[in-house]
Amino acid sequence: MRTAPHLFNEDARLSALAEYDLLSGTDDVDLSELVQLTARMFDVPIALVSLVERDSQVFKARVGIDACGTDRDISFCAHAIAQQNIFVVPDAKLDLRFANNPLVLGEPFIRFYAGVPLRAPSGHAIGTLCIIDQRPRNGLSAREAADLKSLAGIVVDRLEMRRLAVAGAVSQSRFENIAATSPDGIICADHDGRITFWNAGCERLFGFSAERAIGSSIDLIVPEHMRGGHGGGLHRVANGGTPRLVGTTVELDATNEAGTEFPIELSLSMWRENGRASFGAIIRDISERRANETRLFNLAHRDSLTGLPNRAVLLARIAECAGASEPIAILMLDLDGFKNVNDTLGHTAGDHVLREVAERITRCIRPIDTVARLGGDEFAILMPGRPELQMVGAEADCLIASMSKPFLVEEQTIHIGVSIGIANSPRDGVHAEDLLSAADLAMYQAKTEGRNCRRFFEAPLRDAAIKRRAFEGEIRRALDANEFELFYQPQVRIADGALLGVEALLRWRHPEQGLLAPDRFLPTIESGLLAPEVGAWVLKTACAEAIHLRAVTPGLVMGVNLFGAQFRTGQLAQDVEHILTATGLPPQGLELEITENIVLRHDELMLAPLRRLRQLGVGIAFDDFGTGFASLSLLKRFPLSRLKIDRSFVRDICADKVDAAVVTALVYLATSLDVEVIAEGVETEAQADILRACGCGIVQGYRYGRPMPAIELRAHIAARRQLAA
Repeated sequence: MRTAPHLFNEDARLSALAEYDLLSGTDDVDLSELVQLTARMFDVPIALVSLVERDSQVFKARVGIDACGTDRDISFCAHAIAQQNIFVVPDAKLDLRFANNPLVLGEPFIRFYAGVPLRAPSGHAIGTLCIIDQRPRNGLSAREAADLKSLAGIVVDRLEMRRLAVAGAVSQSRFENIAATSPDGIICADHDGRITFWNAGCERLFGFSAERAIGSSIDLIVPEHMRGGHGGGLHRVANGGTPRLVGTTVELDATNEAGTEFPIELSLSMWRENGRASFGAIIRDISERRANETRLFNLAHRDSLTGLPNRAVLLARIAECAGASEPIAILMLDLDGFKNVNDTLGHTAGDHVLREVAERITRCIRPIDTVARLGGDEFAILMPGRPELQMVGAEADCLIASMSKPFLVEEQTIHIGVSIGIANSPRDGVHAEDLLSAADLAMYQAKTEGRNCRRFFEAPLRDAAIKRRAFEGEIRRALDANEFELFYQPQVRIADGALLGVEALLRWRHPEQGLLAPDRFLPTIESGLLAPEVGAWVLKTACAEAIHLRAVTPGLVMGVNLFGAQFRTGQLAQDVEHILTATGLPPQGLELEITENIVLRHDELMLAPLRRLRQLGVGIAFDDFGTGFASLSLLKRFPLSRLKIDRSFVRDICADKVDAAVVTALVYLATSLDVEVIAEGVETEAQADILRACGCGIVQGYRYGRPMPAIELRAHIAARRQLAA
């Protein structure tokens, strides 16, 4: 709906602005808390209440900017007041109206702007509530737009009380003329506190008719437990006492005809006629506004799901403790196994668990501690007041014990755990971000060491993290500079020494450190962001090499190890199919190897793509089986074509009967499931003989060839062919 044309009459708009008398410097309208709240809610550096005059704009309230106003011709708000709705500029440098604006090219370097017109009852826009960022944004979501409008409504409410107070200060006759048509409740009272005027707004607000109200004491609308105070104050001012509320706006409780109490905003004016004092009060029901203020305040300070304080509150309280040089402890909590709740039972069940987690945490902490939800399944606790390590450890143990108890959601029993990292100030840092980072590193250490435990931060953790980040940067460079290579290790049949396949193994030829062993860099790749990209390179390179090898060794199978991150993309099956098509390698020429650790972390993500690839003809090998926590049920659930017996069972097989028994059992189990078996780490003829006696006919190890570059592998194959001939 468009604003009526007469509302763009500039003289009328300026007259509407003048009714508030906001530019004289004598008003008491304080909007500083509102603009601070606005800036926090929208995470912007600048928030303003701007009043637009004929030639300039004046900032009635501001945060994040030193200037008190600007010329109107460069003002963004001058554009906003001409709009019926919110005026949004996602990127000022991409908008011809503002690209060369001095406020964009210089201080405050505006890139993003959003402003809501502030409208007087006449409909004229007198200014805006606006937010400004020095970075471009994608606009405002519907929720953000609604919140900004709600905040603007609160600003207008406070300004309106000022407008009516200004009118009331002139004379009773003008006061009553305005009051007759005002939607607000307006009362006039005489020297003795008796009501002399009661408008229609008061009838709607309090339920009393004008006939009932006029002549009654002002106590008519005052709650019983507060009566007497108001009348006494009026008498004191009427007899020459110093006014305390006159000319100010206050929030009080009032009562209606039914006896129900509700919050009101009251602006009191006083004038004298014929030597006697008279009073005027402008009254507004602020129940809805207070509810909106509470909602907006909570939105800026509390997590909407759990009701706990959010990250902003936690950071502020840590800063308070740092400012007072008060030692504190920070506990960072991350739930173990929570992802499975969302994946198997849905996000509604996950939300229920998170709310109960918040309650359990609250029961474990002290009254002076702060618990905040940082997002997802991550929580943090601030322990102020010089907590001792023993006390901090006891609280962490309470949390671990509490989380280990089952959760019941929709008749489903859920088990999760919690990993906790702990940092102490000032030992581990003073600033909030440093402490949270230290606690976060300790928490990840707890996860690495088995989960469902607590760990205190130690300096080497940060050093390791710094080195890891630097190493990740090197990995990016290595990938771009083609420093990675693939080595290949033969897989042969014991009976006749026939080459059946090779396993592709990643190596890094570092320009300064030479050829790096896998344990120097693979853990960093697996835990970093480049794992899917590196994994795709390995797969493509190995498949291309397999084409050359199969030309001289028909039927050879190329084994490729997968990273867990390749499953997180959800595109593994499509990626493999695309590479097979691009290289021309038939599906039967590829075998993908997965480990127990990957299965345990990505169980549900893995089944669908692996089943699809197995149906296509790609082999699926289970590597390092028996060395971790995988259960036998995985052999039944996963579409396996081969089981790889880990080298730890082969190393001592000649001297340890238990190892021989384990290998025999694994071979029998795999054979029963129609799954092939291959043993790794075979270095001697004696090991090969025992493996053959146990029923394992395919092996891999130094006895038959070390991992070697492609050119050496081709020479190795040629030498074997020549020897056989």
